[in-house]
Amino acid sequence: MTAAENVCYTLINVPMDSEPPSEISLKNDLEKGDVKSKTEALKKVIIMILNGEKLPGLLMTIIRFVLPLQDHTIKKLLLVFWEIVPKTTPDGRLLHEMILVCDAYRKDLQHPNEFIRGSTLRFLCKLKEAELLEPLMPAIRACLEHRHSYVRRNAVLAIYTIYRNFEHLIPDAPELIHDFLVNEKDASCKRNAFMMLIHADQDRALDYLSTCIDQVQTFGDILQLVIVELIYKVCHANPSERARFIRCIYNLLQSSSPAVKYEAAGTLVTLSSAPTAIKAAAQCYIDLIIKESDNNVKLIVLDRLIELKEHPAHERVLQDLVMDILRVLSTPDLEVRKKTLQLALDLVSSRNVEELVIVLKKEVIKTNNVSEHEDTDKYRQLLVRTLHSCSVRFPDMAANVIPVLMEFLSDNNEAAAADVLEFVREAIQRFDNLRMLIVEKMLEVFHAIKSVKIYRGALWILGEYCSTKEDIQSVMTEVRRSLGEKLVTEMGTYATQSALSSSRPTKKEEERPPLRAFLLDGDFFVAASLATTLTKIALRYVALVQEKKKQNSFVAEAMLLMATILHLGKSSLPKKPITDDDEDQFQLSLLAAMGNTQRKEAADPLASKLNKVTQLTGFSDPVYAEAYVHVNQYDIVLDVLVVNQTSDTLQNCTLELATLGDLKLVEKPSPLTLAPHDFANIKANVKVASTENGIIFGNIVYDVSGAASDRNCVVLSDIHIDIMDYIQPATCTDAEFRQMWAEFEWENKVTVNTNIIDLNDYLQHILKSTNMKCLTPEKALSGYCGFMAANLYARSIFGEDALANVSIEKPIQQGPEAPVTGHIRIRAKSQGMALSLGDKINLSQKKTSI
Repeated sequence: MTAAENVCYTLINVPMDSEPPSEISLKNDLEKGDVKSKTEALKKVIIMILNGEKLPGLLMTIIRFVLPLQDHTIKKLLLVFWEIVPKTTPDGRLLHEMILVCDAYRKDLQHPNEFIRGSTLRFLCKLKEAELLEPLMPAIRACLEHRHSYVRRNAVLAIYTIYRNFEHLIPDAPELIHDFLVNEKDASCKRNAFMMLIHADQDRALDYLSTCIDQVQTFGDILQLVIVELIYKVCHANPSERARFIRCIYNLLQSSSPAVKYEAAGTLVTLSSAPTAIKAAAQCYIDLIIKESDNNVKLIVLDRLIELKEHPAHERVLQDLVMDILRVLSTPDLEVRKKTLQLALDLVSSRNVEELVIVLKKEVIKTNNVSEHEDTDKYRQLLVRTLHSCSVRFPDMAANVIPVLMEFLSDNNEAAAADVLEFVREAIQRFDNLRMLIVEKMLEVFHAIKSVKIYRGALWILGEYCSTKEDIQSVMTEVRRSLGEKLVTEMGTYATQSALSSSRPTKKEEERPPLRAFLLDGDFFVAASLATTLTKIALRYVALVQEKKKQNSFVAEAMLLMATILHLGKSSLPKKPITDDDEDQFQLSLLAAMGNTQRKEAADPLASKLNKVTQLTGFSDPVYAEAYVHVNQYDIVLDVLVVNQTSDTLQNCTLELATLGDLKLVEKPSPLTLAPHDFANIKANVKVASTENGIIFGNIVYDVSGAASDRNCVVLSDIHIDIMDYIQPATCTDAEFRQMWAEFEWENKVTVNTNIIDLNDYLQHILKSTNMKCLTPEKALSGYCGFMAANLYARSIFGEDALANVSIEKPIQQGPEAPVTGHIRIRAKSQGMALSLGDKINLSQKKTSI
């Protein structure tokens, strides 16, 4: 083994930027320098040898000029040097010079200074050459009787190491150390000696322990730890020994050392699964957690308790200790509290849940009295969630928990209040018997809620679960209280008090009622929630109260509040105006409160616009495209969204379109360049010349930047232009109808093929599908005779007329469920109009279902 590969047990920091000195200069410093120079030179030699240098010429120099020195620093450095220096020749034989070194070791082992003796003994533990150790054995043995404990305990370690590596040098070591242990008084020496016996001669160690097993509590903690280790090993190797030593482990649970208590508790759990043993170990763990100040220790010991709980047989024992475990909550560390609450929750049972809830309620109240701190808020959240879980598992406890927790809905910390709200929402849904209590408590704290999110949740709960007349009136009272004074005057104009219009925060502004403050800050989402709640309670009030006057009064007040807030939202008083969505919700609520939930279709232009969006390519295509088809009177505007879904730049990206039917592309769209994942809108105009179904088809072509391949092409889905966009209902006289019927040369006869069983229903369906108007008077169509004939008429935006004659009957012989049969004859001036209208009727009647 080379010098660089030699084992060194001492780590030395080496500066890498210094120049290595020459061997001659080092030799000169070691021979002729003063103590300081020799110290520095010796350090450099050690570093060079660690770096792989041989330096054989310096060995004798160090033996002659450095080894005899009595300086303590030199002696410490020499111990490192002798540890790392090569001691053998290439053929493995000991160097002759090492005989001189061995003599120096022997002198140091007899040195009057106990530090030099002790450090030399520690150094001898690292030697692997039996030839060097053999002459030193008498001196090492003599050190066992030295007056100083530092020398004696290192002598024990040296003997143990030598016995383990070279047993033939000291074959009687176990007996020697046993005798030493019996007479020794120092705790550290006894610990080292006992540890050696555990590993070298376990029987002797057990014999010694048997003689002093009743005095174990009086031993030092380091010796007690080794005794625990021995008992663990012995009892696992030979289970019959458990009864002999388990009493000793019980005694060690009362040790003054936390480390000994921890190890003893762990050993006791492995030796016995008796309830008394588990309880004693768990109690020991709990005491450790409470008394230890280090949070890391607390967490480690808590993990041991959690491991105990995982064993089914131990869980029952730990359930009796839940109240003791909760004492750990006095620790301020959040992570410790979190683990403790989780453990307590896992152990809670019907026997101890009441006590657990009492403790947790006290802890929750305590957090309210502590100065605000981030961990306090988080701890309160943990407590709320734990009480939530307890109430869900043990519903009888919910009535005790809810009143305390609901006080925290007005908490400044929104996260803690949100947890309480979630708990309340689940409780009011799960426990019917608690609904009145929860509603009553909610009404008490409603005005004090500070968070808009919590306010919305509270509004929903009140709107959903207030079921009595008194509760509903209380909700209205609380809403009025939260809004404060009127937002509009009796004349319908807006109030202009400084609390509404002033931009600087005055004292009055700070004292605004909560809902009023939310509205003036521009948060109308909560107002939309209020509108829904008011509508719910108004409709419920109408169902509960029979007097018409009271019904009208209540509904009118609810509608007044909604209308007032809606007007406020559109005024300049709030910081932000009401959004379209919130305004839409108000209008719906007002309509519902009036008993009219029908809404005009035109009220939602966005929805009708989305209906006209056509997807042209797939989501997995390199280029995604969709078109909004806007039909004007004489032309169609295609607004095409093109999205580059690749990571490449697309150049000369061109939308190429073609038409089928009486459509004409006005101009070709210009090419454009799309960056990676970019998008653009391309508009194309298509002229319409007549009323007939048309098709627009095409593709998108593009070049990839930097690619040498041909142009890429993505084929687009067809866009079908619906004839219904051009046809409008119209009227004419019977004479005009007959004249046009005779003149028009294009006729399309469509056979009725439907599953509608009523003649009038079928006629109404055709009128709706084709935008045509029925010219036959309603009186002529009334009654029932098994057949029907009607004339229909429509005109296109291009002035083209379309006529239709519906001739249908109900085949009575086939039963009451038989579908309508017959024909529809369509006449038009142009072929396209007649065919397109026939196709539309065919398509719509096939889609009809009963």
